Amino acid sequence: MHDVERVEVVAGSGVVGDRYFGTRHRHVSVQSRDELDAAADALGAPVPSGGTRRTVTVDHGTVPTTPGTLLRLGDVELEVVRRAAPCRVMETAVGPGARRALHDRGGAVCRVLTSGAIAVGDPVHMPAGT
Repeated sequence: MHDVERVEVVAGSGVVGDRYFGTRHRHVSVQSRDELDAAADALGAPVPSGGTRRTVTVDHGTVPTTPGTLLRLGDVELEVVRRAAPCRVMETAVGPGARRALHDRGGAVCRVLTSGAIAVGDPVHMPAGT
């Protein structure tokens, strides 16, 4: 995993160049820095954005995890498919206890509905209350 300023996404396929490009549902995973900070408090250690292996990290809010919920990153519309559950990789990438600390804070796996680019600083539109 590495940080980039911009990614191209294709409706029905995902992020160009991503290992999941073209898979049925795992197009883009979205997490929130606020939720990672809460996980860090629970863990007692930093939780770096790249350690969770999510595609996009938004600065604020709670990422919706209810299937069918729509969100927009820049000009790209996404549909939540499922909650992004932390896996055992978190224990080595972030540290012991990370999987538990990230429970219910791991964000969402989304399907790409519209093609376009997602860039650092793009506006984020999530349903009210998130």
